[in-house]
Amino acid sequence: MRTTEHIHDSDGHGDPTLYRTPADAVAAPPEALAYVVGFDPTAQQADALFTVDTDPASPTYGRVKSHATLPDLGNELHHFGWNACSSALAHAGHHHAARRFLIAPGLRSSRLHVFDTVPDPAHPRLVKVIEAEELATKAGYSRPHTLHCGPDGVFLSCLGGADGADGPGGVALLDHESFDVLRSWETERGPQRLAYDVWWHLRQNVAVTSEWGTPSMIEDGVVPELLLNRQYGHSLHFWELETGRHLQQVDLGDEHQMVLELRPAHDPEATWGFTNTVINVEDLSASVWLWNREGEDFKVRKVITIPAEPAQPDDLPPALKPFGAVPPLITDIDLSVDDQWLYISAWGTGDLFQYDVSDPFHPRQTAAVRLGGIVGGGQPHPAEPDVPLTGGAQMVELSRDGRRVYLTNSLYAAWDEQFYPAGIDPWMIKLDADTSNGGLSVDSRFFPHGEDFLGLRVHQTRLQGGDASSDSYCYRR
Repeated sequence: MRTTEHIHDSDGHGDPTLYRTPADAVAAPPEALAYVVGFDPTAQQADALFTVDTDPASPTYGRVKSHATLPDLGNELHHFGWNACSSALAHAGHHHAARRFLIAPGLRSSRLHVFDTVPDPAHPRLVKVIEAEELATKAGYSRPHTLHCGPDGVFLSCLGGADGADGPGGVALLDHESFDVLRSWETERGPQRLAYDVWWHLRQNVAVTSEWGTPSMIEDGVVPELLLNRQYGHSLHFWELETGRHLQQVDLGDEHQMVLELRPAHDPEATWGFTNTVINVEDLSASVWLWNREGEDFKVRKVITIPAEPAQPDDLPPALKPFGAVPPLITDIDLSVDDQWLYISAWGTGDLFQYDVSDPFHPRQTAAVRLGGIVGGGQPHPAEPDVPLTGGAQMVELSRDGRRVYLTNSLYAAWDEQFYPAGIDPWMIKLDADTSNGGLSVDSRFFPHGEDFLGLRVHQTRLQGGDASSDSYCYRR
């Protein structure tokens, strides 16, 4: 474990960004900054954490204000998150917690990099590096993918076993303030072997995990033989949150490959949530599924299907030429804090979809915008209407009040090369969302791209003060 300076205990008593209820989060002041990770697919340049101005009244609105580079190469920063958030209010012992540190895992290196956003949130500082050996020795995992701040620690979902082994993947627990790796979370794993995301229903003491694949299944891109033989993940797992004991597995059907993002309802009394599958091997469609507790067990049902689009083989990358179609490839979803709106990124076609999910069992599409995509390039950005957008709508983050949607365009280096072999020029786009009747419009003033990000490809976004995908709430007004 390397430390760049001594980290003092947080003095965040009464941190106003730890919200008791979803309504409190929605009503809080809007974000003035966004944090975005960027990586070099060639591993020749250091990855970085970028800070972007999101205050429309600022003279630097829509521009990168600063960047903090890593001291090492080959990390591929991916999903990252806060050391503490609203779930800390579940236990009185964490009333001094503060949303202060950003923890950024390296999906390829298995290192964890910790950035301090105090005293200057616009210029985070790297203060600690946790090496892969600590994660392997103390938790038995590698290839950290997704990080969520929980009531008893930081939950870190990992794809691989110790030292990059092919599993089983699972969840490591980290200390909120020291960031030390404590242990593996699971106590009775049951049939679970593949990992991707982890989330929960705090009030019900239930956790949920999803499935992608082991390191060898993802690190060099999609493996056609594994995909067609239905070997990627296709199940959800439900657990007892407090103990890490496996309760139930629900198989979505092995034609539905790669069960990725978990978006539980923010209402602390609810027991439903959404997940997505990337591709159906029978027709190349993608889908969104709803889980819901019925009695003691959870049921999962498909509620949205997005079909593939026919295309000329000459317009397709080699991996798709035999199929003559563009799969939508749903790679991210996000649920608004008020649980009314669902956003779906179809990275293959470049679409961002907006759905009204006020009735989660019957979602209703209300808007769609095409930004990039494998064929055609989609809608250019109004700030540069003559420049085609490369890549496609991928990671989506939503403000707490639901009015601003932030998008980036890279998935994972090896997969980028398969589906966008001509290359991906980084961009970040903001859309304004109509939260009354539905609708999306691109903000013409907000378009950091290319060298604004030092040429690094950008992936996940986190918002100052919290966002729709990083907090769970303890109380219901």
